[in-house]
Amino acid sequence: MTPLEILAPARNAEIGIAAIRCGADAVYIAGPKFGARYAAGNEFDDIRRLCSYAHRFGARIYLTLNTILYDGELEEAAAALRRAEEAGVDAVIVQDPAVVKLAREAGVSLPLHASTQCAIRTPERAAWLESLGFTRLILERQLSLGQVRAIRAATKSDLEFFVHGALCVSYSGNCYLSEKLSGRSANRGECVQACRSLYDLVDADGKVLVRNKALLSLKDFNLLGRMEELADAGVCSFKIEGRLKNISYVKNVVREYSLALDSLVAKYPEKYTRASFGRVSGGFTPAPDKTFNRGYTQLFIDGKRGKWSSMDAPTSLGERVGTVSEIRRGASMTLRLKGLPGGVTLENGDGFAFVGRDGSVTGFRGDICRGAEIVCKSVDGLSEGTALWRNVSIAFERELERNMPERLIPALINVKAADGAIVFEAVSEDGREAVVTEDVSGNETARDAERMISMIRSQLSKKSGDFAFSVGSIDGDGGFPMMSASFINGIRRTLAEKLAALPCPRIKETAGTPAPAK
Repeated sequence: MTPLEILAPARNAEIGIAAIRCGADAVYIAGPKFGARYAAGNEFDDIRRLCSYAHRFGARIYLTLNTILYDGELEEAAAALRRAEEAGVDAVIVQDPAVVKLAREAGVSLPLHASTQCAIRTPERAAWLESLGFTRLILERQLSLGQVRAIRAATKSDLEFFVHGALCVSYSGNCYLSEKLSGRSANRGECVQACRSLYDLVDADGKVLVRNKALLSLKDFNLLGRMEELADAGVCSFKIEGRLKNISYVKNVVREYSLALDSLVAKYPEKYTRASFGRVSGGFTPAPDKTFNRGYTQLFIDGKRGKWSSMDAPTSLGERVGTVSEIRRGASMTLRLKGLPGGVTLENGDGFAFVGRDGSVTGFRGDICRGAEIVCKSVDGLSEGTALWRNVSIAFERELERNMPERLIPALINVKAADGAIVFEAVSEDGREAVVTEDVSGNETARDAERMISMIRSQLSKKSGDFAFSVGSIDGDGGFPMMSASFINGIRRTLAEKLAALPCPRIKETAGTPAPAK
């Protein structure tokens, strides 16, 4: 079977842990330097802590070392690779091909993944990168399913593909606009996001055709409904963009995609499996429209041009809540809306946004919200007839914080009583085994064996630690000894401790071990 993973972004260890709790099979995160998001660095002690948590469920942690390196940085980069391996990192995401040789010379055996910054959009380039020793190729976002299939046919490496999040108007790794305008290179993790800025469009005669629009800004990627086709095309890792996004965004989006992947695996149980262990249940109901997005597009996945532009709003507007019908100004400002959608309830502290006449997006908080009325501090540029959007739902943010899902690894317990002893054998979903044997020769035999069996089953069929226990067979040759509920609960806790002390196996990458560096 092919293992499939939801790959989540993490700005820090706390967000990474939350992503795994919500169902991520893997997380990508930067070390102190050399990540393609300059403002998302982390110390290796924090990465070690994240790895320790992830590995409890067989989940993986990928370090982003995906900037172009200068000659004077090679020694520091080699040290970072060694520290990543010591911290428990499972693979390294790389843009600069020099890192392949650097890793081998440093004695680092971590798998290397070719970053999307490598601009992988043809079978020839994919095959070349594979020949260097990369075990995974992170494909360009602007590909069609047909192009993905062509790359799959030409290579054996794992294929990773973005399915959600921000899009760049340029090919990843081949954009030099930021460096040209500001001296800050996207290939060094310092992109100024010039594609989100406002521009005028002027023809050859100097006539202004469009004024103050984010002409280069694209909507966000959303391939939630296309995961089955991507898996069929050979993609094994579904990547969510957002290492600069907040924890609410990561929780919300990861949970949505994890549920979709669960459905896909359940549909084809003989073909696919999850790349980590544990089942996620309960908690909040995901709603991706309620966290950061610029509207959604499937870009070029069908091989044709779609409606990709977000030039009217290069940032997140959220959900439309109506049009301003009345404004009363005084010590504070009171707005009245018309067209508030049914089922939408505004809450004190909600965040709102609107697009001004100059094309800029202005946000503000609603101090008091009563039905279709909002009381807030005075906001410049807001007028009657303006469309209003809610980009922060306080109620949903509270739900994300207070109602987290639970991730537990199923484990089956079989019980056998014979010759004055009772043996409890537990086997977890990932294959770990633990045994507890108790001498009960001094215990009385239970007069009501069925009642004793019922209590054994009910007390063992609970959760302890990271495990959700259920009971298989209960065999009592010659009857069952009397046991208290607290005694049986103690057995369950001991089994959980023993299972947790064993390393959770991680499903191997389908591409196998790295090839030697050329």
